[in-house]
Formats: sequence, structure tokens, C-alpha cells
Amino acid sequence: MSKQILPELKIRNKKINVPVIQGGMGIGLSNFNLAGSVAREGGLGVLSSAALDRIVSARKGHKVNSREAARLDVLDAREISNGHGAIGMNIMVALVNSYEDSVLGAMDGGVDAIISGAGLPFSLSEIAKKHPRFEEVALIPIVSSGRAAEVILKKWEKTNRMPDAFVVEGPLAGGHIGWRDEETAMAPENRLENLIKEVIDVCFAWNLDIPIIAAGGIYSHEDILHYLSLGCSGVQMGTRFLATHESGANDEYKKMLVDCKESDIELASKPGSPCGMLFRVLKASPFYQEALAHARVPKCDKGYLLNKGKCPAKENNETSFCICNGLLASVALAPTEKNLYTVGQCAVKIKKIDTVRSLMLELQGA
Repeated sequence: MSKQILPELKIRNKKINVPVIQGGMGIGLSNFNLAGSVAREGGLGVLSSAALDRIVSARKGHKVNSREAARLDVLDAREISNGHGAIGMNIMVALVNSYEDSVLGAMDGGVDAIISGAGLPFSLSEIAKKHPRFEEVALIPIVSSGRAAEVILKKWEKTNRMPDAFVVEGPLAGGHIGWRDEETAMAPENRLENLIKEVIDVCFAWNLDIPIIAAGGIYSHEDILHYLSLGCSGVQMGTRFLATHESGANDEYKKMLVDCKESDIELASKPGSPCGMLFRVLKASPFYQEALAHARVPKCDKGYLLNKGKCPAKENNETSFCICNGLLASVALAPTEKNLYTVGQCAVKIKKIDTVRSLMLELQGA
């Protein structure tokens, strides 16, 4: 029996042939090669702005700032895509020191969409408004509740620019998720299906006809069809693209990803991420094991991920750990640190490392 053909996804002025957004995974996991490869196969390939100044400086062999790094990364991904698909950039609200420069730099480079979460992106539309490409670029908040969507709409209404889509991220996503304790995150009312309904209802109440993108725990062609049947226009998937040859994950990371079981995945909280949100990790990550033992001396010498202007991991190692250094170590940019590996809950289903082309065909039901 032939599988159902997936519809195209239209966000603002951009048509995306395959309604699949590759999640923006930092640090360095959603690199220009991965994002460009996904775009080349007809999807929306997404870069991550996290620590991009260090990543691009190392790649280019000379120092660049956050704005220039974002511009160059988009251009490099575009070259890989060979003019196909679309390129986006994920810019975390928690990256306060580089947030505005990353938005403007991505727009300088010709990005098609900016996706923003890990906090509510209240300032995104105002910042984007400063750029001459303001009308061209899709602005897409990530939310984990109808209430969050409502608050963003009220804020953005003042800028005369509404979101071009919402990514609705459930509790099975990798990395940071939008809850502060595991009991609340995994409560039945926070199942992704319920969150999607909430956000769709909010958009209906606002008379706003925009795409809703499901994210968190999505694995297969059948999963995509399920969320399309609930009123979504597409899906965002991170972990499946992490398990590709093109991703920035190192060989040890990919082996642990393929071998992991349910018990190997943990929502880190105490100690947890400096920004206060739950953070899903592979429990055996060397950096996380060190954090659990409180063995790493409190230190934050990178300053990317901040909570109210500071990194709690700089002052104590009881409640939080410095994820910037662990993630940079995973892409060989913090040689004195141990590696930290993040995954989504669907990692338990992954049995092999694939090419982006093969994965995109599988997701389309080919």
C-alpha cells in the first residue's frame, strides 16, 4: 500500500516542499552542513546561533563577532543547499548577550525564518523591524502552552507584526523544554496533542490563520500524518537529524545515541541548566556525570546562557552546571572539559546513523 504524500508547508512567503523543519540544536550540532543538506532535500534546515561566534571563528580561521558569524553561517548553509528548500536559524531567548546580533546577522545572510524559544521571544519582532528584510523573514516563536502563545500575541500586536507560525513543543523534546519540574512536564494535560489544541484555539480566537508546527518526540512518517490530522501544517524534528552523518555530533555521541535505552535519558534539574528549565540529556554524558557528582569546580568563562543576566553555575555546582562548556567540548571547542550530550525522548527508537537524504525520503513515506 502506498503511503500518503505529505503536503507542502507555506510560512509567510516561503513554500517548503516537505513539511519538515529540522530542529535547531546547539552547540554546533545543527551546523551549516546539516541545515544546508535538509534544505537541499526540500525541508527547512535550521542553524543554531548558540556560541556561533566561536564555531565560525574556528571554521574560518579568524575572529568574528556574533552578527557576522550568523551571516556567514546562513551563507554557508545556503551554498550546501544549492538553492533548494529554506534556511532558518534558531535563536534562544536565554542567549541574551548575542540575541539581537544573531537575529540581525541571520537576516543579513538572507535567512528565510527565525525560530526562537528557551524563553518567550517578546523582543523578536521589534529587533527584526530594524532590518530592511523585516517583511521577508518569517518570525516563529516556540511555545509550550496556549497561554504562552496568547502572551506573545498581545506583545507583538503593538509592533503590527504577528507571528508567521508557532512551533508547539511538547515535553518529549531534547535539550531545554518549557517546564521547570518533571511532574508538571509529564502531566497528561501537557501531552503534545493537548498543547497543539490549546494553541490552535488561541489562534482561532485571534482570527489568526498561521501554520502550527508540532515538535517533541516525533519520529516517523506516521507520526507526521498524525499531527497533520490534528490541524498542524508541519513538524519539527531534532533528534532524528542528530542521528545523521551530516550533524555536528561526534562519533562517541552518535554511538551513545544509537545504543541508548529509556533509562539512559534523563531530565536534568538538580543540578540542571543555568536558565532554570528542564534539560534532557544522555545520563552517561561525561560532563553530566561530573555535574551529578558536583566534581566540577563552579566556573562559567563563556557567558552565553544566562539567567537574569548571570550564570548560576559560576557561583555553585549544587543547583546547576555550565552547559556551554559541556556542549562546546562535544564539538571540540573546549578541550579541557568533558562532553555533554543532549537528546529527545525518541532517541530510544534510533538504531542507526543515516544520511539526510535517506532520512528525508523515509519521512516522506518513500
